Amino acid sequence: MSSIAIIGASANRQKFGNKCVRAYQKLGWQVFPVNPKAVEIEGVKCYASITELPQRPDRVSVYLPPQVTMSIIPDLLQAQVKSLILNPGAESDELVKALRDNGINPQLVCSIRLEGIDPDSLPSA
Repeated sequence: MSSIAIIGASANRQKFGNKCVRAYQKLGWQVFPVNPKAVEIEGVKCYASITELPQRPDRVSVYLPPQVTMSIIPDLLQAQVKSLILNPGAESDELVKALRDNGINPQLVCSIRLEGIDPDSLPSA
């Protein structure tokens, strides 16, 4: 079973950080929501940081503002993340450069669409 860490996962079903959790659950992936303000999202235990996950995920998807992601680069390095997905709105030229300078390969793509799912097909309620 493939696994994904969703950094910036949300309990709000209207947010893409929640739609991503549901999309990957639907596909049968093991989902690790990461949000320090949540205990559980969509019935799945939520982690405060990527460094707390019980295993290294196969994929990392980010739904955070670029400046917030900049602040967690040390956590990404500690978790040995080699590549990650910066979803639309989560990217900036400065962040892409900082990630690359630290040996992390950013992919600029919607992680939900990457799996052939239209985010609008996931109900917001």
